[in-house]
Amino acid sequence: MPTSSKVSYPFVYLASQSPRRQELLRQLGVRYELLLPRPDEDAEALEAEFPGESAHAYVMRVCVLKAQAARARLEASGHAAAPILVADTTVTIDDAILGKPRDASDAVAMLSRLAGRDHEVLTAVAVVDASGVPLPATLCTSRVRFAAVTRDALARYASSGEPLGKAGAYGVQGRAAEFIEHIDGSYSGIMGLPLFETAALLRAARIDF
Repeated sequence: MPTSSKVSYPFVYLASQSPRRQELLRQLGVRYELLLPRPDEDAEALEAEFPGESAHAYVMRVCVLKAQAARARLEASGHAAAPILVADTTVTIDDAILGKPRDASDAVAMLSRLAGRDHEVLTAVAVVDASGVPLPATLCTSRVRFAAVTRDALARYASSGEPLGKAGAYGVQGRAAEFIEHIDGSYSGIMGLPLFETAALLRAARIDF
């Protein structure tokens, strides 16, 4: 009598435009296809903060909402069924949420708050399996200590354009590395996709890699 086996999947849908997350999936050896928001979707509305909401609650809520939106997008597309991976990253200090800077001036203001102090980088990861069932989302918390950096140095960094599009106005894998004295936590989590937690979720969703 033949034995039954669970179906596995050769790729995951990645619902993120982040080149860092794509790079990190390649590092794991995971094949992916992009599942990006349609032009008619209001992706920014999902990232709106609630009054009094903690950064930890915020990043988990946004990640789950993005996963729900991605699943609806896949169902409407008619593409082949496969698990979906979603992540969301935020930076927090003094109970404030530091999202993506509007421009270079906003980036300098954010970085000035971080200079000479510790802050937290929070990355939530969610996976929806191929049948549409969400796996429990996970949260990776890391602490980062910035050196006491001059405003001129921060302005030069901001003028490079690197802070734009990044939570907290910096990328740990880029030029901002010169400001970072110490990291306690997950380097890949600070980049935007904690590999240990992500690998466990993808295996639970039966992704082959």
